[in-house]
Amino acid sequence: MDSATPGIPGTPGIRKATADRPPAPPGRRAVVASLMLCMGLAALDSTIVSTAVPQIVGDLGGFSVFSWLFSGYLLAVTVTLPVYGKLSDTFGRKPVLIAGSVLFLLGSLLCALAWNMAALIAFRIVQGLGGGALQGTVQTLAADLYPLEQRPKIQAKLSTVWATSAVAGPALGGVIATYADWRWIFLVNLPLGAVALWLLIRHLHEPERAAPTRPPRIDWAGALTVFACGGVLLMALVQGGVAWPWLSPPSIALFCTGLGLIAALVRVERRAAEPIIPGWVWRRRTIAAVNLALGALGLLMVAPTVFLPTYAQAVLGLAPIAAGFVLSVWTLSWPVSAALSQHVYRRIGFRNTAMLGIGTATLILLAFPFLPYPGEAWQPTVLMLLLGGALGLFQLPLIIGVQSTVDWAERGTATASVLFCRQTGQTIGAAVFGAVANGVLASRLGGAADLDSVTTSLESGAPAEHVRRAVADAVHTVYFGAACAAAVAFLVLLFVAPRRFPVLKNPGD
Repeated sequence: MDSATPGIPGTPGIRKATADRPPAPPGRRAVVASLMLCMGLAALDSTIVSTAVPQIVGDLGGFSVFSWLFSGYLLAVTVTLPVYGKLSDTFGRKPVLIAGSVLFLLGSLLCALAWNMAALIAFRIVQGLGGGALQGTVQTLAADLYPLEQRPKIQAKLSTVWATSAVAGPALGGVIATYADWRWIFLVNLPLGAVALWLLIRHLHEPERAAPTRPPRIDWAGALTVFACGGVLLMALVQGGVAWPWLSPPSIALFCTGLGLIAALVRVERRAAEPIIPGWVWRRRTIAAVNLALGALGLLMVAPTVFLPTYAQAVLGLAPIAAGFVLSVWTLSWPVSAALSQHVYRRIGFRNTAMLGIGTATLILLAFPFLPYPGEAWQPTVLMLLLGGALGLFQLPLIIGVQSTVDWAERGTATASVLFCRQTGQTIGAAVFGAVANGVLASRLGGAADLDSVTTSLESGAPAEHVRRAVADAVHTVYFGAACAAAVAFLVLLFVAPRRFPVLKNPGD
């Protein structure tokens, strides 16, 4: 008779995993170090280019398309997550992570050698194709390495590395571009990545699994359809309202093409023997609910990460470094809260812990529009500190909970699905909230005003009073929208997620 997992309340009918044994302990610390390096590189390269854009454009030209340095990388990372997840379940984590790391480093080297903006954008996409393997496979390996009760520690370490690298990226990019050459932004990846690769090859030994009864089939048609579908839809979201108006022919054509590709993807995956995106990802209530909830998390995270720095500079009058500090404080509370969340979910369960975190985050986000105008810098700083703590209590229990409901052969796909939904939520949030903020600014300042023009004007001095008030109104509206997204996540967990996650019992526990 199966027994419940110790310390996790309400885990009835626990099924015993057949291949969930973690790798052997020797060399585990070296493997963890390599995972942290891989995670740091993936996070760093999502933001490090931002402050070096003037130097890059001055050297290579192409100012009109430089935004694709970010969009191309984001698109490549996002659309490859499901593919790498399925491949890691089929062939193992080690070969997928090594191949992804090599591709990422090759892209970094090519970026450093780029001769014009078009080449740099193309090589950033190559880099992103490897970055998708780093993000998804690292999270999956973290669950393979440790049993359930120890996973919060490694996940908290990875969260700390991700948050620190993402926040430090712009500052590091600015320093390199100012005191060296912008090409070193990409060259610094090579020695760090080489160390991570060496540690992985030498110390990661995955447990032997029973040979498959038949050769694995790779769903290449599904993979290509995922690439095409995700790429088209994300391009429509990223470029809509920026490169062209939302209701223009390019936007309509992209969205219609994306819908057609979605229909094609469903048809292809239903016929595939081993689909890239299997139907059970959405048929199981636990995974479907977490996918939707983390999609909402990605959406709400856009409010602070994109709009708070502009608010801090335009409304509070802070310098760029001080404005960055207001945002960065949540990187202090988020991993601490994530590490401590195990003491909560062991008492009240994964679902209730996540609901506690996202419910608190909803109230914090709702409080932002009620801050006094113009206010003091400590006020949004305190809110961000609290928000990081709330989201750490929300995200980590859901990721660990999902990983603990599947065995080894499904863990890569399940992990990739939740990360894919979070990434997609961020892309949707950037498009939606960007349109909302620009709409508010246009109504306050006139039809030609938008957030980009306000941000550019900050470089020439303090904005006028009416501009400050308009920015405050725009960001307050965005935060209210983020609170609505958090409320949706709460409702999804309340009505869709099962009260008790069907956690598997690891052999040997």
